[in-house]
Amino acid sequence: MSDPDLALLALAFPLGAVFLVALLATLRCGKYAHLPTIGGFAMSAAVSVVMLVNLVTSPEAHPAIHTEPLTWFSAGLLNVSFTLTVDPLSAVMLTTVTFIATWIAIFSASYMHHDEGYARYFGIMSLFVFFMCLLVLANNFLVLLAGWEGVGLCSYLLVGYYYAKPSAAAAARKAFLVTRLGDVGFVLGIFVLWRVGGYHTDMTLLFEHIKNVPPSSGTMVAACLLLFCGAVGKSAQLPLYVWLPDAMEGPTPVSALIHAATMVTAGVYLLARCAPLFVLAPSVQMIVCVTGGLTAFLAAFIALTQTDLKRVLAYSTVSQLGFMFMALGTSGVVTPSLAVTAAIFHLFTHAFFKALLFLGSGSVMHAMGDVIDMRKFGGLRRVMPITHITFLCGCAALAGLPIFAGFWSKDQILDVLDHAGHHALRYQMVYFTVFVLSLLTAGMTAYYTFRAYFLTFWGETLIPPEAGHHAHESPRGMTIPLIVLAIGAVFAGLAVEPLTHGFSGFLARTPGLHSANEAYATRVNLAPTEHPHFNLTIAAAGTGVSLFGIAVAFVLFRSGKLAEVPSPLRPIHAMSQNKMYVDEVYYGAVVKPAELLANGSRQFDGFLDSLARLVSFLPRLMAAALRPLQNGLVQFYALGMILGLAVFVSFVVFKVSR
Repeated sequence: MSDPDLALLALAFPLGAVFLVALLATLRCGKYAHLPTIGGFAMSAAVSVVMLVNLVTSPEAHPAIHTEPLTWFSAGLLNVSFTLTVDPLSAVMLTTVTFIATWIAIFSASYMHHDEGYARYFGIMSLFVFFMCLLVLANNFLVLLAGWEGVGLCSYLLVGYYYAKPSAAAAARKAFLVTRLGDVGFVLGIFVLWRVGGYHTDMTLLFEHIKNVPPSSGTMVAACLLLFCGAVGKSAQLPLYVWLPDAMEGPTPVSALIHAATMVTAGVYLLARCAPLFVLAPSVQMIVCVTGGLTAFLAAFIALTQTDLKRVLAYSTVSQLGFMFMALGTSGVVTPSLAVTAAIFHLFTHAFFKALLFLGSGSVMHAMGDVIDMRKFGGLRRVMPITHITFLCGCAALAGLPIFAGFWSKDQILDVLDHAGHHALRYQMVYFTVFVLSLLTAGMTAYYTFRAYFLTFWGETLIPPEAGHHAHESPRGMTIPLIVLAIGAVFAGLAVEPLTHGFSGFLARTPGLHSANEAYATRVNLAPTEHPHFNLTIAAAGTGVSLFGIAVAFVLFRSGKLAEVPSPLRPIHAMSQNKMYVDEVYYGAVVKPAELLANGSRQFDGFLDSLARLVSFLPRLMAAALRPLQNGLVQFYALGMILGLAVFVSFVVFKVSR
């Protein structure tokens, strides 16, 4: 079977699972709905690995697999072809998505076992992964947009899975509407690129044509800013991050899927895929970097005091995505392949430990009767030893401790930021400030991560009443995925990058990144640097702040109980606990004015409706006055005709006599 056929199969397996789940539900065999989903994801992952190996072993310098283009639709100058491309970047992303999704689906089979909407859950999950795979493989901006919006739809359905619960329905609406704000910019950006890119929506053709556009031109800056708007919405960056923490209302495996491998990574992938465009707009790159830095710091600050375990992890995701955006935003200063590979490497490692942490929190919820407030349970390491050890591995990876996966990818980002701060000809102080923010954020990350760990697993054993008297370790269907993901959280980074730089070297072979490197080298008149190096000083600094954060968390929370906040710190604690009052600010500045405008519009609409009714009433009034003349009596009509004739004759005679 040829590689293009394999790319189509990678899409076909999740899509086929959707129809099989629907068939099982129709046949009232919904209890087996997990089988097509798990099988479809596993087969897609296997196909992805085969394509990945083929690219790794390819003798070509910049290998890529393209499917035969098929015309999707055509309208005037707009010709959209359905084309898929597998290159090093998309192959790594596709393998990550399908592998992580497979283990989340296996976990879900046990976690959702007694849920009434079992088949509906797996049907939507299969569709979700299909659209994410379409987004990753698309080589046409409008095909990518189809996957992009499909992912948004499925996230709405999964976040609002418990639709009878008002908070879940509200969270789903919030996620859908907030991300749509960014998508407006994304769509406009696509059509700006279509206009300036020779009327192409095919990425390969558009990137080739765009080389002729002068760097920092107004059109290119506008296009990149609009694309960035879409990434901000999907990947929950300032100011559109507010939907992601509320998305916790969905089932916990859904949170793992959204946060680790699908929706929120789409924005990062979009910017990486569009590196040949963004390298022509250095000012936009600086905005990307600053946005990521501020988002990472703000989200980490809010996570410091949260008591909902899943909400801590949600803000952690927002913060870690900020790290990825920081790296992506340096590609106007450092070699684009270095910036992009640092971001995608962190995306890769983050998928393992964030999926692990969310599924670990789901294991805790399963044992605690769906209670997730860390103030209501504690000392669970004695009750749930497997969940405890695997969760600890995820915490160590998230905190960036040496050897663990997050250590290698986080420090690679710190190294890129340090390089940008030292070598930026413009915005040097900006990049240096972002680097300092990233170090502070790394320290806060270690603190809030181990704060959650100590509150959950240390101290005296405390079981909430909702768990009854039978709290125990989760079944094997849930613990096996935890063990597999924990192995990834420990060894995934070490296996692919630090010793050989194989991961970054492979990603640098992506044709689009090669083009971006050439454009960068032409602009700065320097030969591009292809591979990163391990910076011992940066690694020591990153590890130092992480260990300090863990030490503070240990001193304060090793008892498994919340510590009393000193009086001088209470205002800061309140700011963090109340999420910087961002939701309240948005309500006062955006939601309330919109409601007032809607109410005013409704009053004006009532006036227009009354005016329309008045206009329509006048003809009816005139008709009512004339209606008695049509009484159906022939003699009455004859009398009317005679009287009319008499009046007419009298008028004529009178006129002639004068």
